[in-house]
Amino acid sequence: MKTRNIKSAGLAWAALAVFTVAGSQAQALTVSRLTPPSELFASGSPSPVISRFVAGQRFDLQATAQPDAGQSIQSVRFLVDGRPVSGSVSLVSSGLVAGLPAGTAVASLRAFSYSKPGVHTLTVEAVQSNGAVVGRDGNFEIVDIDRGGRKIKNVIIMLGDGMGSGHRTAARITQNGVSQGKALNRLAMDTFPVTANIMTASLNSIVTDSAPGMQNYVTGNKSANNQEGVWPDDTTAVFDNPRVEYMAEFLARTQGKKLGIVTTADVFDATPASMAVHTQNRGAGTGIVDQFFDDRDTTGLTVLMGGGRKWFLPSPTSCPAEGCGSATGFNGSARGDSTDYVLPAELAAAWDVSVGALDAGRDLIAEFQGAGWSYAPDKAGMMAAPESQPLLGLYALSNMNVALDKLGKRRGTSSVVDDYGFPDQPMLDEMANKALRLLDRQSPKGFVLMVEGASIDKQAHNMDSERFILDTIEFDKAVAVAQKYAKSHPDTLVLVTADHECAGVAVIGGSRVTDADLQARIATGQGAPQVRAGVVGTYEAAGFPKYAPAADGYPADTDPDRKMLIGYAANADRYEDWRSNSQPLRDSQQPGNNVAQLNAYPAGPLNRDTAGNFLVTGQIADPVAAHTGNDIPLSACGLGAALFGGTMDNTDVFFSVMQGVLGGTGNPSGAARTACR
Repeated sequence: MKTRNIKSAGLAWAALAVFTVAGSQAQALTVSRLTPPSELFASGSPSPVISRFVAGQRFDLQATAQPDAGQSIQSVRFLVDGRPVSGSVSLVSSGLVAGLPAGTAVASLRAFSYSKPGVHTLTVEAVQSNGAVVGRDGNFEIVDIDRGGRKIKNVIIMLGDGMGSGHRTAARITQNGVSQGKALNRLAMDTFPVTANIMTASLNSIVTDSAPGMQNYVTGNKSANNQEGVWPDDTTAVFDNPRVEYMAEFLARTQGKKLGIVTTADVFDATPASMAVHTQNRGAGTGIVDQFFDDRDTTGLTVLMGGGRKWFLPSPTSCPAEGCGSATGFNGSARGDSTDYVLPAELAAAWDVSVGALDAGRDLIAEFQGAGWSYAPDKAGMMAAPESQPLLGLYALSNMNVALDKLGKRRGTSSVVDDYGFPDQPMLDEMANKALRLLDRQSPKGFVLMVEGASIDKQAHNMDSERFILDTIEFDKAVAVAQKYAKSHPDTLVLVTADHECAGVAVIGGSRVTDADLQARIATGQGAPQVRAGVVGTYEAAGFPKYAPAADGYPADTDPDRKMLIGYAANADRYEDWRSNSQPLRDSQQPGNNVAQLNAYPAGPLNRDTAGNFLVTGQIADPVAAHTGNDIPLSACGLGAALFGGTMDNTDVFFSVMQGVLGGTGNPSGAARTACR
């Protein structure tokens, strides 16, 4: 790769040229980072093109320029296809990551957009204090949009966090059963007419976490692990990274569409935040939820539901207090200045967003209500909330309880949700139904809705098979709600997918014994000779496990005789006895995690199922199972579903959606074959 490097003081910009000097010593003057990321900059290869956008989609240009010793960077400009980009370029030389030479500057030109389709060369040229100039090239693409056919009005993204093929298979067997080799019924997501295989790598790893795993779908661009709606940079500030415009932001700005976010996680979590929030730190909860409110007009946010009340309560909120639920003896708020946000003025002005402030004592629930939003603290409040107002629903201090435990409360067989202090939590299908009714009324120009089954991932991490399986079933019931909506709204696209696969879940077989026999074997404490040998049936010994249904539509018993057994490819060390756990593992994100009753819950996979003494040694040193780099399935129905298929990169999904929304879905003759049924 060539570097423009001219050591002549007073040289005009117009006289820049590319040349090399044979035998000359390498100089420190260089551009060490150019954003948007490109393979051209990284290796000199023009392909693959890493960064792609639709016409008019906004993104930041940024470069890190390092000077010669004793010099400083004086000015920077950006060029596209050799033509200077207009706009103000800011230079930051303080607050940079360790290890950069003195005088290094990070140069940013904010909220740039381009409309000409094709691959374009992005050039940065920096001048240091003695007049020497350095330049480097990268590239980006504006993806062409075809025009023709009906346009998608509503986009529903059903996101089963961590849900791979193994999770779906396990849920189908548990929910519906198999007889003589045939599934007795299918999941709602199984009935979608279009499927695709999705590659999930992030910008910096073959194994993504949930932040880029989600945002890659809704920006069309790769992000690094732990980062949301931004690219990496060389500053230490958490909220100033170069941004890329989200699907919802773009469609709110250009078409007036609304945004809904529904999750069973804490709403600050990686997947919901990666629909609307820009930060390099997915853990910066105070700033993340503040941005939800502060930028609601920019993103079109109209529905926000899930857990995470701890970020909305002013700190301190000494429980018991309003908003804490019934738990006591701790600060129910997690707000703090260290996780809040204040943006550079030039960034806020360019993107037309709030500058922010450090305000741990902010009462964010009151601010939502003051802005005309309804607030629902529980299922009853959600059901009663008017559909004529935007809705904030916060049903737990942090992550909501999982389906198995919510059902246990409703059935009168478990006290887990009472221990957490929030006994009246809605199921995900109830939340999805409320969100769709509200958005349908308030979004005449259409909407983008993301509904996340979050604890499919969280419980797969914990290698808690029954909990991730029931959460997958709960998620599928929400899929059925979206499917039903699309049946009566034929201008709607529904996608069912995941951000990544979690834990390497596989259906390994079935138990060869009754539950009573299994319990007797556990009681011996003899480990593998009793709990593995004679129990784990593979091939024909697995048979067809049967789970009887209950009136609520979920399995009546998750420990039937000869039950299905699950293995994990990315597993940590754990004790296993194949039976359902009466309590989930402790959740470190819960403010009351260290007080009764939650402090008595098992701390990790080595602190439960110990009676049988069957230790399964994991492949990883982590305390819980990890994500994998496996491809994941995508299912589609509705208008534009035919735009999906084959093996796709996760960023391709964005451009297929935007083709249907902006350009149209092409020949309508295939619409009947891809409709939601």
